[in-house]
Amino acid sequence: MKLRVKFSKHGVLRFIGHLDVMRYFQKAIRRAGIDITYSSGFSPHQIMSFAAPLGLGLESNGEYMDIEVNSLTSSKNFINALNAQMVEGIEILEAKLLPEHAGNAMASVAAARYTIAFRETYRPTFLIKLVIDDFLGQSKIIVTKQTKKSETTFDMKPFLFACSFDEDKHVLNLVVDASSSGNLKPSLVMKAIYEKNNADFDEYALLITREETYMNAGTQEEMKLEPLGFVGSDY
Repeated sequence: MKLRVKFSKHGVLRFIGHLDVMRYFQKAIRRAGIDITYSSGFSPHQIMSFAAPLGLGLESNGEYMDIEVNSLTSSKNFINALNAQMVEGIEILEAKLLPEHAGNAMASVAAARYTIAFRETYRPTFLIKLVIDDFLGQSKIIVTKQTKKSETTFDMKPFLFACSFDEDKHVLNLVVDASSSGNLKPSLVMKAIYEKNNADFDEYALLITREETYMNAGTQEEMKLEPLGFVGSDY
């Protein structure tokens, strides 16, 4: 049986990298006594995959991983057993039984929703709703993306699905492409907003939370974004 597990990640654990999070879950699953499936071969390992690795320093309310289990009493028992092994900062939010032919979480990722707040002494005074409206009104938003080997210049607008500013909370809300072919980082969007307004950008100012990770339940022409848990059901 395949399960899609949703979890949150907050506090100091936002500084724990993806590989360490994966190892943490492997140990927690063993301690919880979950009947997880292991691969065959000389060095068997737990069958587990994560949807979209979270950037270091980011918090999240919408992380997903897929695992395979040999047996399962109920989704509720699974959640309770695993949460009993969690440290402060990680919480299991849901566990859905996947249909037999469901695609894996990583391949299903189409988009992600983020909220961006600011450290108290780093709040940009220029940022208001009209600034965001003006930013989105551009026919193209050309940015430079730094890779490990080179720089790439591209138009980010097709990968920016939604952007709004809550003036009361002073928080920016973003929905961006998070697929393997797109994967627009929220910090790059913020950098472009700062540069358009001739403001100095400091990534340290940002407090970024991934609120949800989405799949596309529609078509490429007419996207219909649904949470990755949309395809699963309680057991």
